[in-house]
Amino acid sequence: MSSNVEVNNNVNNGEEQQLVCVTGAGGFIGSWVVKELLLRGYRVRGTARDPADSKNAHLLALEGAEERLSLCRADVLDVASLRAAFSGCHGVFHVASPVSNDPDLVPVAVEGTRNVMGAAADMGVRRVVFTSSYGAVHMNPNRSADAVLDETCWSDYDFCKETDNLYCCAKMMAEITATEEAAKRGLELAVVVPSMTMGPMLQQTLNFSSNHVARYLTGTKKTYPNAVAAYVDVRDVARAHVLVYERPEARGRYLCIGTVMHRAQLIQILKDLFPQYPVTAKCEDDGKPTAKAYKFSNQKLKDLGLEFTPLKKSLYEAVICMQQKGHLPLPVPVPRRAYL
Repeated sequence: MSSNVEVNNNVNNGEEQQLVCVTGAGGFIGSWVVKELLLRGYRVRGTARDPADSKNAHLLALEGAEERLSLCRADVLDVASLRAAFSGCHGVFHVASPVSNDPDLVPVAVEGTRNVMGAAADMGVRRVVFTSSYGAVHMNPNRSADAVLDETCWSDYDFCKETDNLYCCAKMMAEITATEEAAKRGLELAVVVPSMTMGPMLQQTLNFSSNHVARYLTGTKKTYPNAVAAYVDVRDVARAHVLVYERPEARGRYLCIGTVMHRAQLIQILKDLFPQYPVTAKCEDDGKPTAKAYKFSNQKLKDLGLEFTPLKKSLYEAVICMQQKGHLPLPVPVPRRAYL
């Protein structure tokens, strides 16, 4: 019997459900991880720098939140706060991660991850799921165009540093730290490695990838690059976190990518879905041949039963969500042509 079935049976029988903690619970991915866990019957403790902040109100409105969700104040640089957050927890989902190019990002990410792993071990947590990034995987100029991007691939740290991709440096070093600390402290560790994450938001504030879509849709970003990127639906990322948590044999990295495409294809999908918007139409002329999509493997997550959402659906629902939350102007209807 799977862990998922056991958890749901516990709900039906009125027994006490397993308690897990999610760091960065109010963020784009964190919110969906919390929602998925609540739907599967877990008791969830979410961490936030300020649980009373109105930007976390969406979590308290989730189905099952009133009975099985609590929010607590914690900071990854404050070990005592982490120990309090992890007390009594069976598992920890370490999702919290700042997105910036701050020079201090790498040491802070490493120290924060070491603190999380240490506090988890100190409080008797058995299993940790760590959220990495495909920025820790694909940024390698020496990778062959024919190579398949999979869990064995790593970004080139020096290349990331030279190109000012400090976020990628931070995610690489944080993932390595999590792996080393888990081995040292006897923790079971599974790592989810999501690519550019798309889809509807639960939180009110605009996150990086949603803003990325909004700027193309409204033409605020005047050109798009001659570049290829990998995309995945945020709900698939959340399901991946819970799937690897519930499978005791799931260890190591799990690449969470739904599709890889040129930015021109992404732009075309937006044009087709929302012709009323002035979608960015011009490609940056970098003088290079059109970048080619690379091969990738998401087989490890498929083997656990994850079915990936089509990007067209993710983009459509992301835009509708942004309209509903007031982040995008509603399109002016195209007038019907009068025919004589």
